[in-house]
Amino acid sequence: MKFSTFKRHLREGSKNIVRNGWMSIASIGAVTVTLILVGTFVALMLNLNEMTKKVEEDVEIKTLIESQADDEAISEVGDKIKAIKEVDSISFSSKNDELESLIDSFGEEGEAWGLFKQDNPLNHAYVIKTKEPRDTEAVAKEVEQFDHVQKVIYGKDVVPQLFKFNTYARNIGLALIIGLVLTAMFLISNTIKLTIMARSEEIGIMKLVGATNGFIRWPFFIEGLLLGVLGSILPIVVLATSYYYVYSNFSDKITISFIEILPFNPFVWQLSAIIFVVGAFIGVWGSVMSVRKFLKV
Repeated sequence: MKFSTFKRHLREGSKNIVRNGWMSIASIGAVTVTLILVGTFVALMLNLNEMTKKVEEDVEIKTLIESQADDEAISEVGDKIKAIKEVDSISFSSKNDELESLIDSFGEEGEAWGLFKQDNPLNHAYVIKTKEPRDTEAVAKEVEQFDHVQKVIYGKDVVPQLFKFNTYARNIGLALIIGLVLTAMFLISNTIKLTIMARSEEIGIMKLVGATNGFIRWPFFIEGLLLGVLGSILPIVVLATSYYYVYSNFSDKITISFIEILPFNPFVWQLSAIIFVVGAFIGVWGSVMSVRKFLKV
């Protein structure tokens, strides 16, 4: 395409936005509101995914060995665990290590447990991590059947619920985002249809004198693109400002280990790029859907 032709398409596309007046403003407003909601859901989902990922990475299986098991039996259990293909890592924790860990977990109150150092009632243990967190339950059940294994601890009631919650949250968030995007595409499509209907006679004449479909389409594509891009500017500013405020004021105050807000940089730039691309896509796709049937002259 010649640069002069592109300039003509750009000029015509820009004029279309001005010609439509309030309908263009309404479309930009619809895209703005949609992208603010989409951006909010995307930010929440990405942060939720990061939190869930951290929790999943911390999921482990603690296998307690029977107190009467000798060194050979303990080693045999370890070899069987290593042979499980889903196991990523395994570490041995002696009963003395377990006692020290217990004392540390209670802080100053844990000093009372020091009385048990002479006659330690705890068990030796293997700490297991799986390659995929979702294999945790299956591996735990398999290890539970081994000889000399007294008990397997892996958060039996919490882990499956965690994975279910994450799946539901992703699906619901994705469905809402798709619904909002389709609504914005519908509004832009109707705005561009009004432009095309008002110029249907002109389009017919252009077709009769040999204008190609591509030549006719381009101004409307640019109109849709501009509507989408203009509608993405305010959401980017609003979400970047809001996220900066939340990150600056709350990230240092969260004391729960697995709850961590994604860093402002580069997350906000990535989020801004997503919003910009979605806005442009909404505008172009809305124009494509509008122009198609009007070119059948």
